[in-house]
Order: sequence, then structure tokens, then C-alpha cells
Amino acid sequence: MKPPTTGTERHRTRARGPATALAVIAAGAVALGLAIPAHAASTLKAAAEARGRYFGTALTRGDLGISAEVNLAAAQFDMVTPGNEMKWDATEPSKGSFNFGSGDQIVSFAQSHGMRVRGHNLVWHAQLPAWVGGVPLNQVQGVMENHITTEATHYKGKVYAWDVINEPYNEDGTLRQDVFYRAMGSGYIAAALRAAHAADPNAKLYINDYNIEGINAKSNGLYSLAQSLLSQGVPLHGIGLESHFIVGQVPSSLQANMERFAALGLDVAITELDDRIQMPADSSELQQQGTDYGRVVNACLAVPRCVGVSQWGVDDGHTWIPGTFPGYGAPMMWDSSYQPKPAYQAALSALNSGTSSPSQSPSQSPSQSPTSSPSVSPSRSPSASPSPSSSPIGGACSATIKTINSWGGGFQSEVTVRAGSAPVNGWTVKWSWPGGQSISSLWNGRQSTSGSSVTVSNESYNGSIAAGASTTFGFTANGSAATPTATCTSP
Repeated sequence: MKPPTTGTERHRTRARGPATALAVIAAGAVALGLAIPAHAASTLKAAAEARGRYFGTALTRGDLGISAEVNLAAAQFDMVTPGNEMKWDATEPSKGSFNFGSGDQIVSFAQSHGMRVRGHNLVWHAQLPAWVGGVPLNQVQGVMENHITTEATHYKGKVYAWDVINEPYNEDGTLRQDVFYRAMGSGYIAAALRAAHAADPNAKLYINDYNIEGINAKSNGLYSLAQSLLSQGVPLHGIGLESHFIVGQVPSSLQANMERFAALGLDVAITELDDRIQMPADSSELQQQGTDYGRVVNACLAVPRCVGVSQWGVDDGHTWIPGTFPGYGAPMMWDSSYQPKPAYQAALSALNSGTSSPSQSPSQSPSQSPTSSPSVSPSRSPSASPSPSSSPIGGACSATIKTINSWGGGFQSEVTVRAGSAPVNGWTVKWSWPGGQSISSLWNGRQSTSGSSVTVSNESYNGSIAAGASTTFGFTANGSAATPTATCTSP
């Protein structure tokens, strides 16, 4: 995503500065009822590093000229993502003519303050100079690989990780039909990752997207792609979850979603965190924003392969949100006067103690907590999928299997487990494969098999379902797509 240009920045009141801001942290945390452990770290970066993570921010070249903002960034963060300075329109505005001056300024700032750099980004359908769209399709791969090689080589050894592919998915889990896809099909992603790895073998290589924070059609599509790339030996090292949320709408399946990507051997990272509020923000919304930030940090801490969290900016006075979502704002941990908000206090407390405001009940279905982002909530599965199959048993619970993606020799399904008129405390779903299918991976459940018979039981966090509510688990399988009748029982 991109922050606003300097010309659209809002008027700001006179700042009291980061030193004054830090002085009010403890009082604010007490007011929120957050525990402050003895010898607790007083900055996000120190607290994150103590937990084996990083805490980053995004900066633009324009931000570097605002002393109060960069001083706060240097005091609190240990990772920097350039907001716009490494994108294609900035680095190769005309074919074969490269300009890394603005990106170099961000890197120089980071190096002078002991901060790492997250490269953002190499291939994206947006912020492309017009000339790329005019390249004959049979020349697009060469142009793409030359751009990647030149930029990644320029920053070799200076960038911790690259968002090699940025926002490749539609909401329904299909790939965007951009110039790269039209030229190469889905193979452009593997080609880009291989080119980046050849140019800088030590950099971590990511696919980064929004609306993939919870388990949904879009993240399922990316999960299937990641499996396919890894099976081909493509150098993919991580998944970036942008995490542009609306206050109160952090998806309940965030941690489970990170866990399934981590189970593939991938790092995961929260890369562009903000939490927008419909303005004017009141105190209850700011408290909820604090709860949201605490939940995100705690989810990352609970997943060993979650390497860190980055906020998309520093303060409310320099954010892209109002320019893109009229009527919304205040998405950061500091207000426009650089004063810490409940979100900052909750994030710091979570890092120091591993606790924050209570999270949502694990029995809540992901569909009850919609993923929020710059677009509408995720689309449902494609209508071309086979019809779902379900069967209630004894009125206690029912299970519905739905195929949401398929490819040659395999497919992906989602199973919805729904309680009847009474709550469910533990569930077991059973079915039999009709034609030799077999599960290759499963998430949000525990499976056992006997021949063609499959049994899946709940995990500790999703066994309790309120009356009429539901939860989901999913799997990928080998063989032709099938939707056998499933049964559900509850103790």
C-alpha cells in the first residue's frame, strides 16, 4: 500500500516530542489496566528483540525531513520499510533507466540507526510506469527479470527481506490478470522469486498481500500456491500479512492462519499494520484499537515462525488512510501530536508480558469477524465449485464439505461445522472418500484415517461452538475433487 504524498498530509499540532511521549507510557498503561512487569522494556524494538522478534515501521523520503517523526521512529523501531521508494515507478521510470536515490536515502537512515530494511517491492500490478504495460507480452518476462536482478543486486546485503510479489490475488482466491499474468500465467511468480534469489541469495523472499490475515478464499488460494511453489523447489521463504484492519475486526482465525503457513516451513510477518477508525474517534474506539493491537502482537508471539510486526507509518498525522478511505483515520499507535495511544501501550505490554486485553472467544467462526482491508470483505468460493455435502446427526451438529480450489491431481476443501439448537463442546466429523483420495495437509483439526475413512476432531481452541454458530477446518488432498457426505457428532 502507499502512504499519502506530502501534499496531502493533514495539519498537525505542535509536537511535544518522543521523550515526553515516553514519559506518559506507564501512566497510560496503568489506566488501561495492563500489567507492567519488572524490568520491562520501554520501547517496542527492545521489547520485541527480547522475544526474538522485530517491530518495524514504514517511512517515505518526505518523512525523513520531519525530525519529530524520524526521532520517534528511531527510538521505537528496528526495521524500516520504504513506503514508495523501491517500487517500480520510482526505480525504473523508463525502460532500462534506473534511479535508486530515494531508496538509498531510506537505507542510509536505517543503517545509521541500527535498523534493518524490508525491501518493498519488486513485482506489483500497481504503481507501474506506463511503459511496462506497452511491452509486448513475449518480452515481459525478460523485462521483469531484468528489473528484479538490477534492483536486488543494487541492494544486495542491505535488505533483510524482499516483498518479491505484492498483492497478486483477487478476493475469490484467483490470481489477478495483470500484465505479468497475461504474459506468463501463474509461472511469473516462480520466475520472479528465482530471479530475486539469484541476485541476492541471503535475502528472505516473501509474497505479500492484504485480506489474507484470516482463513478465507483469498488466503486459501495463497496457501495452495505456497504449497505448489515449495514442492517445485522455488525459493519462497515467507508470507507477509499486510493487516490493514478496521477497528474491532481483527479476524479470529489470524493465529490459526499464520500457523498453517508456518507449518509449511515458511516465516510469517505482519507487514503493514494499521487499524482505522470512523472519525471522529471516541475513547471506546481507541480502547478497542488497543485491544486489536494487543491481539495482533500476541498472535505473532504465539507462532514461533512469526518473525515480527511492522506498522504502516508512525503517527496519525502521516497516514494514507484518510486519503483512501474518506471518513476514516487515527490508525496508528501515536496521535498527530506524537503522543502514545492505547494501541501503543497495549502492544508494548503484550511484548513485555505476553498478555493484553482479552481476545475473542475461539469458538467464534471466522465469518463472524470479517477481515478488513482496502476492499470489501472476501468473496465466497467460486460458483463453479462442486455442491457442498452435509448431514446432521442427532441435531447436535452438522458438517458441510465444500471444494474451493482444484488443480491437476489435487484440490482444497473447507469444512464448516455448525452447532444445532444447543451449544457444542467438542465435535468429530467423519466421511469416506469415494475414489482413492487422500489428505495431504489439514489445519484447524486433528485427523486419523483408516483406508478410505477419515475422522477429524476439533483442536483445543475451536471445540466449543455456541448454538447456531459455526467453525471451520480445511485441507488439501490428492486425487480428483470430491465432496462426500460428512457426519458430525458431539459428546
